[in-house]
Order: sequence, then C-alpha cells, then structure tokens
Amino acid sequence: MRTILTSFFATAFLFLMKLSSSVYAQPAPGDIQINEVDLGFSVPTFGELLSFMVRLFFVIAGIAALFFLLWGALAWVTSGGDKDNVAAARGKIIAALVGVLVIITTLTVMWSLEQIVFDQQLCFGISCPVTLPNLLEPPGTP
Repeated sequence: MRTILTSFFATAFLFLMKLSSSVYAQPAPGDIQINEVDLGFSVPTFGELLSFMVRLFFVIAGIAALFFLLWGALAWVTSGGDKDNVAAARGKIIAALVGVLVIITTLTVMWSLEQIVFDQQLCFGISCPVTLPNLLEPPGTP
C-alpha cells in the first residue's frame, strides 16, 4: 500500500511540474556582476566536477581498504590464539587485499581506455577531465 501511495504522489508531482509554466529570471537593473578575477577562483565546469567526484571515490575506496586491512591486522594480533578470531581476522585482511586489487585493476583499465583506446577523446576522470560526447551537434561543427 505504501509503495502504491508513493508512486501515486510521485506521478502526481511530476504531472504538476510538467503543467507548471517555466519561470525565467530577468536580471534586475542593479544586479551585481562578479568577475572570476574578483572572486579569486574560477567556477568549475561540469566535467571538472565529475572528475573530482570520480577521483574522490577512488581515494575514499583506497582509504577504506587500508582501514579494513589495519582493522583485520589488529584483530589478528588481539585474537589471543583463538581459531575463530584468527579466521575472522584473516577474512578481513583477505577482503581488504581483494578490495585493493579491484581498485588497482579498475584504475588500470580506466586509464588504458582513456589513454590507449580513446586517445583522450573520451575521458572518465582518471588521467584527464571527464568529457561527455555532444550528441546534439552533428559531427564537424565547432
């Protein structure tokens, strides 16, 4: 029943959003224009933002794998020789090492695709900023 109500309200919301008229903001005569030089930094593009998010994901995954590895090592040291605790600690260490291997493999495959296969024409955010192909413009238009 809850899923039916949720889908009904989501559909109704989307229908009302479709019927609502578009609102375009007109700049007021006294609006202040801020120059990027005055700001002190440049506003990142969508590709730069996606590149940052992809790289941040891999950094967080690496830190999590390292933390899990250290947690398994600490559990092994403090197991006191109990076979169940040693097996659980060994499982944590193996899972962390498999995670590191998956991260390294993924980074290698993505880098190879960016550099070798696509020749930096299509980037996923590892070695160059994310580039999205423009599907709306015919080929050859600038």
